[in-house]
Amino acid sequence: MAEEIERKFLVRKGEWQPKGNGVRILQGYLCSVPERTVRMRMKDDRAYLTIKGKNDGIRRPEFEYEIPAADAAELIGLCEQPVIAKRRYLEEYEGFTWEIDVFEGENAGLVLAEIELPSEDTVFPLPAWAGEEVSADSRYYNSNLQLHPYCEWGNP
Repeated sequence: MAEEIERKFLVRKGEWQPKGNGVRILQGYLCSVPERTVRMRMKDDRAYLTIKGKNDGIRRPEFEYEIPAADAAELIGLCEQPVIAKRRYLEEYEGFTWEIDVFEGENAGLVLAEIELPSEDTVFPLPAWAGEEVSADSRYYNSNLQLHPYCEWGNP
C-alpha cells in the first residue's frame, strides 16, 4: 500500500525568504470527509488526482496519479469551492527536502512547511525558520483550509 508519512510546521514570520519563483498550485477537493479525501491538483502545467485515507498519527494511505491537464481544468469546476491557491517552494536542509507552501486568496498569510519521512521515527534537524509543529492540528489540513479558510480564524 502507498502511504504518506508527513510532519507539518508553521514557518516563523520573517525567518524564511523564498528562493526563486516556486510552483503555483491550485487544488480542489471532490471529497473532503475525514475518512478520505479526493483531491485534484494543478501544478503549473501538470495535474494530479490524489486519494488519501484517514490519518493515523502522521501516517495515512495515499495514492496519486498524473492526469491530463485538460481534464484537471474541467475537474476544478466540480470541486468544492473555493479551491486552494498557493505557491510551493522546495528547500533542502541537511539532507532533507522541505516543501514550503505560501498560501494565497482566503488563506493568505499562512505559511506552512512539510517534510515527508521514510518512517515515523525518522530523526531530522529543524531549520531555524520552522516554528510550532501542527501535524496533529486538523485546522491546518488543506482539506480543512478549503472549508474553513485561514482568513476566518481571526488570530490563531
